[in-house]
Amino acid sequence: MKKKHWKSQFTSSLFVLPYLFLFVVFLLVPILYGIWISFHNWDLLAANHKFVGLQNYVDIFTSSTNIHKKFFQGMWSTIQFVIYSVPLLVILGLLFALLVNALPKRIQGLFRTIYFLPYAISVSVVAVIWLWILDTNSGLLNLLLHKPIPWLTELPYAWVALVLATIWWTIGFNMIIFINALNDVPEDMYEAASLDGANSWQKLIHITLPAIKPILIFVVITSTIASFNVYGQPFLMTRGGPGVATKVLLMNIVDTAFQDRQLGSASAMAILMSLIMIIISIIQFKATNLKKE
Repeated sequence: MKKKHWKSQFTSSLFVLPYLFLFVVFLLVPILYGIWISFHNWDLLAANHKFVGLQNYVDIFTSSTNIHKKFFQGMWSTIQFVIYSVPLLVILGLLFALLVNALPKRIQGLFRTIYFLPYAISVSVVAVIWLWILDTNSGLLNLLLHKPIPWLTELPYAWVALVLATIWWTIGFNMIIFINALNDVPEDMYEAASLDGANSWQKLIHITLPAIKPILIFVVITSTIASFNVYGQPFLMTRGGPGVATKVLLMNIVDTAFQDRQLGSASAMAILMSLIMIIISIIQFKATNLKKE
């Protein structure tokens, strides 16, 4: 009996091994190697890389250094994008899910496809589409508005353009997750609420939101992480402008690594960014689970 149980465990482990191999090779090893590089003065063109300990991290927090300006300017731009985009991605994702769920069954699949379709295209195609729509002189939106609004070259329009493109691109993913969560809410709870005279708003607040709370937390955290990792939209649409107003932290990390050739400083910036994302995700998880505890 024990031999049979051991064989069963061994067979199950074989299914995990490919994922474990990919996780170690493509995630764990690069992370550990990046941490190791962050402890060195790692010039890409130099033959030797001097070990400097925590100096790269100290430089980030020293106000007179160039790396300090790059890190905190990029972090401020990134945080602004997170603040502008995450609430809309969560609220609109849930709103679209409720609207699609309320449609007749025979056309739900059509609208799910329409909303999810942009998520299947690459960020470069998204940028080309929105550059065409938002161009100041010949853009479709300005032609419709009959106003030369500088969507990509002035504030606050540049942020509006980036958030708008991001919502159009990724809202379908959150919507599909919310639809799956809504389908798991027992129908008899709504029927009982209807018998008690509850209206649609009361059903949403007292039944739907508590029932999908774990999924809601998941969407908030994943949307925050995705927004912190924004790179393609500002790089392709505004080039970080006007000035450096929309130059997010990932753009500064890439510049530090490949323009300044300082891979050690860039790795330290990336590690600090990851730690900040982990701390914010933990705070979000704790805050949204406060009532349950």
